[in-house]
Amino acid sequence: MIEKQQRAFFKTTGVEKPIMEILRESAKQNFVPLFRGTVPLMGHSCASALLGLAGQPKLQKYLKEELSQHGIGTFTSGLLASAAVTPIYVGVTNPLSRLEVIMQTSKIDGKAIGVIEACKEVANDSKQFGMRGIFRGQGLGIAKGILSLTAFHQGRIWLTDAFRDRNISNGSYTPKDKVGSA
Repeated sequence: MIEKQQRAFFKTTGVEKPIMEILRESAKQNFVPLFRGTVPLMGHSCASALLGLAGQPKLQKYLKEELSQHGIGTFTSGLLASAAVTPIYVGVTNPLSRLEVIMQTSKIDGKAIGVIEACKEVANDSKQFGMRGIFRGQGLGIAKGILSLTAFHQGRIWLTDAFRDRNISNGSYTPKDKVGSA
């Protein structure tokens, strides 16, 4: 919220608004303005968790099982899963991000824009500019998202394997298939 307030102020005045000034203005209203845009932000976080943290690994596992006979490994299946999940993620989260921006860039001491009003503004933008108004410039965002999601999950897989192997080698952990066979 603070960053968006600074950006909106800079866009209209050409001057950066100090954080303390934003906080003082918010303090006059018990800091309530700092929570504008929380509803779309929660939706964005939920979509992110469901698609990026839950959906991608499940899809990656499925793809790896189905394509392993063709020599497709963990990295490639992760890249394919990310390529499938990321456009869906962008399609779901972009309208939510737009709502968040609309709600958070109104003046702190002015009237707050609620979710319904923000939805109406997005609908008017869509009537005026079509879907490109919401999804403008997202081709690069999708490409970046695919690489970021793949890198995140590959790092997670690498760390999981490294810690598991370390714990096996120092005797802290015995895999289930090795229990009782020693």
